[in-house]
Amino acid sequence: MGEAKGIVYDKEDFEGIFSGYDQDEGPNISNNAMHQFTCDDSAGLKGFHTIFQPLVYSVVLLLGVTGNSLMMTVLLRSRGHLRITEIYLLHLALADLLLLATFPFALVQVFMRVVFGDVLCKLLGMLNRLNFLSSSLLLACISFDRYLAIVHAVPSLQSRRPRNVHLTCLTLWLLCLALSIPNMVFLSVGKNQTDPSQTLCSFYSHGIHANNWRLTDRVMTHVLCFFLPLGVMTYCYTAVGLSLYRSPARQRSQEKKGAIRLAFLVTAVFCLCWLPYNITVLMKTMIDLRLVHGLDCQALTRMKISLVVAESLGYSHCCLNPLLYAFAGQRFRQDLLRLLVRWGCGRVCGRVVIQTSSSRASASFSEGLPTATTNIL
Repeated sequence: MGEAKGIVYDKEDFEGIFSGYDQDEGPNISNNAMHQFTCDDSAGLKGFHTIFQPLVYSVVLLLGVTGNSLMMTVLLRSRGHLRITEIYLLHLALADLLLLATFPFALVQVFMRVVFGDVLCKLLGMLNRLNFLSSSLLLACISFDRYLAIVHAVPSLQSRRPRNVHLTCLTLWLLCLALSIPNMVFLSVGKNQTDPSQTLCSFYSHGIHANNWRLTDRVMTHVLCFFLPLGVMTYCYTAVGLSLYRSPARQRSQEKKGAIRLAFLVTAVFCLCWLPYNITVLMKTMIDLRLVHGLDCQALTRMKISLVVAESLGYSHCCLNPLLYAFAGQRFRQDLLRLLVRWGCGRVCGRVVIQTSSSRASASFSEGLPTATTNIL
């Protein structure tokens, strides 16, 4: 084994692997001269990248594709009779699957350090941003729909028609596409500034305009992908919880408690998955803008590792969405079991379907309140 070589760092140059397609070592958003220094040992960091990243992304890819594919299959089988929330869930599963479709390319990048050329660089960067944005905003739409259905049941009937929901989703996709096009314009394949032997997909073209977009993209990520969805979810599910808490006594207390717990869980999971990433990226932006000074090699190495860990935690939300929004629903579970029986699950699934059917309470939103715990979603 040869001696580990030092790794050259640019103080302003730390980016997560999925922030463009792979902008690990791309140009910084500051227009000042670069300040580089060499760390004595890069073996630990390289080992972390080649073991942790592929392992986590592979698990997220496997679980996410399985869960979201099952969710889409079940929903598409009933596409003529989808409820309002299920329309949003269908679009959410599509967004998550398209986002997960970029993972294999990133895994190849980590394992083989291969970049696939300008076309895929631009396409994957745009797809990643498009589906990241749409997934986050669809979560906000789902919580707002539950708010309308439960807190304002009668006044919201007109706005919650399937046609209006489809138009809302179409508008959302077009908005996210428009916000993703700059990634396709500015991303390109180029030489790593700190290691010319390495080729990366990053913001190498268009000079100051690419740097300005990179900073804008970070602000947009904070606002549209975290603070806005979190704010909407917190307000809507708090209002839903209060509405359920104040509901008439004929509503069983256990059901109300379960619905409130589920609303809290959905919001808490979103916050726990994405809060570390947003904090870490905010810290990196402050470093890039030279609002934070005096960081040594060890601190910047920790920052780079923190970005990878936080980003991995955030993208794990892709495989949690089906569990939180679909598999938790009684109707969806029963439809899934029927599908598994048809696919050859056999007697075990058949018995579960029968038991579920016999114990299933009729669910109705006629009064704006769920009669089953999971109908909040």
